[in-house]
Amino acid sequence: MSERKCVLIIDENLPLGMVANTAAVLAMSIGKLCPDMVGRDLFDAAGKVRRGITTMALPALKGNADLLRDLREKLQEYEPDLIVVDLVGATRTTRSYEEYAEVLAETPEEKQQYLGIALCGDKKVVNKFSGNLPLLR
Repeated sequence: MSERKCVLIIDENLPLGMVANTAAVLAMSIGKLCPDMVGRDLFDAAGKVRRGITTMALPALKGNADLLRDLREKLQEYEPDLIVVDLVGATRTTRSYEEYAEVLAETPEEKQQYLGIALCGDKKVVNKFSGNLPLLR
């Protein structure tokens, strides 16, 4: 696990609620793709089950729309070895996954608005793309 790193890079210009939603969607998607990141269920002092949470840090870093667009293009050559999940603005205007799929398929790349990107993979590769980005605060 120590040779692997995961980060979220989110457009810092989004309203707070959208930042939180973007982080949640990206983290959930990474959790699905990297299930070994989620620890086993635990028990508290009263013997109650506490569901497993992430076993590794998942920092939220800040970027902007231009950085995210540029980053998404550069990341393509590293896939599928590097897990990349992106969230685009079509999620704000569609009401179902099917509608989202249609809009995504019909929208040219240059018209996509990136809200955030999650990266998970080799620590050196992830650091190459995110190592100079500040934490989103």
